[in-house]
Amino acid sequence: MLTYDEYHMPTTLEEALAIWADAPEGSRLVSGATDILPWAREGRAGDVHLPAMIDVTRIGGLKGYSFANGRVRLGANTVYQDFLNEVALRQALPCMPYCAIWFADDQIREQATLAGNLVNASPVADGTPPVVALNGEIELARLEGSEIRYRTVPVTDFIEGPGRTLIEKGEIATSVTLDAAYGYGGAFQKVGQRRSLVISVACCAALIKTDQTGRIIEDVRLALGGVGPKPIRLRSIESAMRGEKVSRDLIIEAAGGASDLVASRSRKEYRREVVVNFVRAAIEEALENQPDIETKLQGLREMADA
Repeated sequence: MLTYDEYHMPTTLEEALAIWADAPEGSRLVSGATDILPWAREGRAGDVHLPAMIDVTRIGGLKGYSFANGRVRLGANTVYQDFLNEVALRQALPCMPYCAIWFADDQIREQATLAGNLVNASPVADGTPPVVALNGEIELARLEGSEIRYRTVPVTDFIEGPGRTLIEKGEIATSVTLDAAYGYGGAFQKVGQRRSLVISVACCAALIKTDQTGRIIEDVRLALGGVGPKPIRLRSIESAMRGEKVSRDLIIEAAGGASDLVASRSRKEYRREVVVNFVRAAIEEALENQPDIETKLQGLREMADA
């Protein structure tokens, strides 16, 4: 059971920052609260009592999204369901809809925020690999006197390890900014005991763009979660694939190289085995999901039996 002494619902960022800066030790900041509620129940944290909770869902400035300079800025209250409902986001962030559909169920997707997923910093968080693949940055705000100060941190630096980030006392995440990946095919693969409503063992995000013939890989972005203390961008594999012809051997070689990056302390051999399979599947799916391009996938279907 979760209880608290005070529950605040500020309507402006300045008000929220002032409350948060003065909040007693042990207070929590929430938006969707989809992490804290499962944590504060019997079987995990048990009964939890907090001095205060600060709910930021009524802050208008944390809602919505905008486009500028090839990037997409998502307000911190952007929820996972938005990546399924909003056509503009589906087109600009082609791996996010596939991540969202794996992410829990409709009810939770309407509450859970991408920014909250990043701040929570679970090593198996579904949202981190797509954000890393899209060169994500997180914006943080704090009060200095009566002025709001902002700073922006790449998500690869922001997440330091399980439950550890660079967010400082008194700061609130205000937005996440990602590359707009128009024309890319997107994919997301997750290994768990069932499709959703489960913490993944490992997950992978893929973005791929070929030339107009569908034969040459112009760009590829791959990121893994759950294989170590923080999400991993597969930059060496990406470099090896760029400019190459789409082939069965190329995809198998790329997927095989990903297994060497597994650094998890638990179920390490199992994770290595499944990483090869779902990286291969993510690459193939992303190739097939490119808009308006028929990728030449002849000979790739037998990979499932290879």
